[in-house]
Amino acid sequence: MHTETLLSVLNVIFFNILIPLLILSFFIFVHELGHYLSARAFNVAIKEFAIGMGPKIFMVTRNKIDYAIRAVPMGGALTMYGEDEDSDVENAVSKKPVWQRFIIMSSGSFMNLLLGFIIMSVLVSGADGYYSNKINRFLPNSQSNSSGLVEGDEILGINGKRINIYNDLAYALIRGGKDPIDITIMRNGERIVVKDVKFPTETEGGITYGVVDFEPTVYAKSFGAVVNQTFYQSLSTIDMVWTSFFDLLTGRFGIEEVSGPVGVTQAIGNSAREASQSRGGSRMFLFILAIITMNLGVVNLLPLPALDGGRIVFLIIEFVRRKPLKPEYEGYIHLAGFAMLILFVIFITYKDIMKLIAGQ
Repeated sequence: MHTETLLSVLNVIFFNILIPLLILSFFIFVHELGHYLSARAFNVAIKEFAIGMGPKIFMVTRNKIDYAIRAVPMGGALTMYGEDEDSDVENAVSKKPVWQRFIIMSSGSFMNLLLGFIIMSVLVSGADGYYSNKINRFLPNSQSNSSGLVEGDEILGINGKRINIYNDLAYALIRGGKDPIDITIMRNGERIVVKDVKFPTETEGGITYGVVDFEPTVYAKSFGAVVNQTFYQSLSTIDMVWTSFFDLLTGRFGIEEVSGPVGVTQAIGNSAREASQSRGGSRMFLFILAIITMNLGVVNLLPLPALDGGRIVFLIIEFVRRKPLKPEYEGYIHLAGFAMLILFVIFITYKDIMKLIAGQ
């Protein structure tokens, strides 16, 4: 094998396989660590805390808890007594109050969202300045200017949705800017609503969306600005994840827009490669990591069987009924949900592989 070919293969293995696997495994480890820490805080009896999937390649037992590393470096799991079955163990999780179990089930997603917030703070801290939601000047032939906006307007809301930062503005136009929209602005100290504002549109992949046709003002970096941008950019990213699921369910985006493990791995690998080559690539890499860990946190809170959100639904039912459902019934539902989830992942993975083969 020629040296250049070998280096090319090693490059693909490193950026497209090794780095994405390590990053995804770390995100899932952080998620399971959240469950673990809250379970320990409430003195829940734990069977095993494992990193990876498949057969065990290493295990050590401490305080009756098995800490294991498994062969496949993807994922991880926390196994607690009384999680899906009746248990006579004194501190089984099923014997804990509902509010404690609620915290345990929510803490994994909380840790992913917290990690996303930390990554976002690093990303924001590296910027020299920040776009505001205030209009500095319009681009030539601006449609929004012709429809009633003027320079100096500060955009506060779009179609009733609050706009805090420029990211909110850009994303709101992507979702609703293909049609005339109502914009709440602050103009000369007065809050007013400008109706039926038009923006230019673009179409990509069969989806038409609105685009910003003005340059926003830029404000300087400061401690307060970093805190403000970190908080609101994190909220904006979480909102983007939630609304993307809503758009998928309502048919705005087709199933072809969804990426599975292969698509996510490809995105991480490509952004990691670009990050090694430029500062701009590094910023995009961090942004993708923030999106993925926040996505993981949000997805796990969806009220679907086998996910943390599904288990939280059963906790709410138990709180209302003042008694739990039979553990075996709940276990059957989670098992069925897990099977459907695996089938969905297999389908999405197949789709991602076909797109790779087609060179898309």
